[in-house]
Amino acid sequence: MPKKNLLMSTLIVSTLVLAGCATAPAETEDVATTPTPTAEATESATPSPTESESQESEESTEDTEPVIKAKMTDREIVLAALMGPEGEYAAAASYEAVLNKYGQVEPYATIYQAELRHINALTRQLQNLGEAVPSNPYTGKITAPKDLTTAAEAWALGEILNVELYDDLIDKTDNINLLRVLGNLRRASLESHLPAFEFAAENGGTLTPDQMRRYN
Repeated sequence: MPKKNLLMSTLIVSTLVLAGCATAPAETEDVATTPTPTAEATESATPSPTESESQESEESTEDTEPVIKAKMTDREIVLAALMGPEGEYAAAASYEAVLNKYGQVEPYATIYQAELRHINALTRQLQNLGEAVPSNPYTGKITAPKDLTTAAEAWALGEILNVELYDDLIDKTDNINLLRVLGNLRRASLESHLPAFEFAAENGGTLTPDQMRRYN
């Protein structure tokens, strides 16, 4: 082979060898520095919830749980409104005691008649339920206060307690008809009887017939 051709062949081979040496490390580095993650590595890399986060999650679940309201039977509700110490029988007996001691003074005379209507509304509910109507256990057992101002203050408080009783009872039934009756009785106590007694307490314990008309 001529020397010129031999020299060219040697140069070409040397160039190819150098080119191969320059590119090989790059391929080797890519493979060595980019390992494929194993399943164990993937699981271990996923952060687990801390104790505080777990507790917050439990508390959040507890906060969203529905609140179950305590229920009463219709009979129990009507009897509570009628027979309880803040109910209609007790109120009627209280006003009757004042009228027996002081005469037909207002607002006791008018509100006593209203209490009798409230009692009738509740006893009709008992009758609709097929229940016997009990007698008023408070009649003749309540003593009238020492004066009419004290009486008005006491019965104003009694009407507040009566409204609270109805608030509690209304929250314990889904009976539409009973809810209507309870709502009407609550409204009469809050919007008529309570302001009448409060005004009477500020005016010597009584109201004139004209003053009483605004609360009818």
